[in-house]
Amino acid sequence: MSNKQDVKAKMENLDWKNLGFGYRDADFNVRCYYRNGEWGELEVSTSNTINIHMSATALHYGQEAFEGLKAFKGKDGSIRIFRMDENAKRMQSSSDGILMAKLPVEKFTEAVRLAVKKNERFVPPYDSGAALYIRPLLIGSGPQIGVKPADEYLFMVFVMPVGPYFPEGFKPTNLVIYREYDRAAPQGTGKYKVGGNYAASMYEGKKAKQEGFSAVLYLDSKEKKYLDECGPANFFGIKNNTYITPESDSILPSITNKSLIVLAEEMGLKVERRKVPYEELAEFEEVGACGTAAVISPIKGVYDADNDKWFKYGNQEEAGEWSTKLYNKLRAIQYGDEPDTYGWVEVVE
Repeated sequence: MSNKQDVKAKMENLDWKNLGFGYRDADFNVRCYYRNGEWGELEVSTSNTINIHMSATALHYGQEAFEGLKAFKGKDGSIRIFRMDENAKRMQSSSDGILMAKLPVEKFTEAVRLAVKKNERFVPPYDSGAALYIRPLLIGSGPQIGVKPADEYLFMVFVMPVGPYFPEGFKPTNLVIYREYDRAAPQGTGKYKVGGNYAASMYEGKKAKQEGFSAVLYLDSKEKKYLDECGPANFFGIKNNTYITPESDSILPSITNKSLIVLAEEMGLKVERRKVPYEELAEFEEVGACGTAAVISPIKGVYDADNDKWFKYGNQEEAGEWSTKLYNKLRAIQYGDEPDTYGWVEVVE
């Protein structure tokens, strides 16, 4: 059986409602090379491997950035991509941060559109609750042995159908605080979407899961006084009709969080983006983690492992009122169930 026949056979047996969040082959990916000081044309490939020089800067010095976004099939059968221009701009910021060639926004969005169109049959049906995950990737492919930027780069976009990032879906989970681990240094690369940040979080992330938690809630690396990133997502808390999310140069600017802030204000919540002291965990009525993969992962408790102390939220069984409203509103826009008055979604023609 050929690879494509194998993929087709697996497609026919897919349980769309229970996909989980994992890698799956699709039919095509899109590639673009930066050589001799300029970006080339988009290329379509059926291979899931790349040929890379053993001295490529991505392998030695971490010249690598990626993005994550989704496409959704609506009730009307249309496919909608959510805020890909924001992902394009964030990848440009990451490129500036680690001295990679900057991909134009238009080239990024063209590649995403092409990858979605070419793999249209992998977009999960509307009633499945699943989506097509889109992974743009930029790597330093040119060889260097000194610590300096590459002169050649490879940009790729590949896709796969996915279910919720957390197996529990939109159900409350617990976070844990470990003070002996840092995700990113102050004034380091925390605000860029580069692989090193994720490698730095894997050890304690695995430890958290082994101990029954969904993710680590990091405190700021300098003073351990303020709430920072929440595993692979941004943190938010709600109290006194106010949506509060940490402000820090070590936190990745989440496009989901940025969207939730707009919706929260429209729903009548005040919004505060500021330093959030650890002690404020005791004051929140609702807590959540937000990002592309999960949209919102509601939090029922935060356990401070160093002080054997719990902070509990809600009734422990379901998400809070505001988290639920925000989650439903954002997903309704993504799936086309409500009008997009913000210009956030693009319908794939």
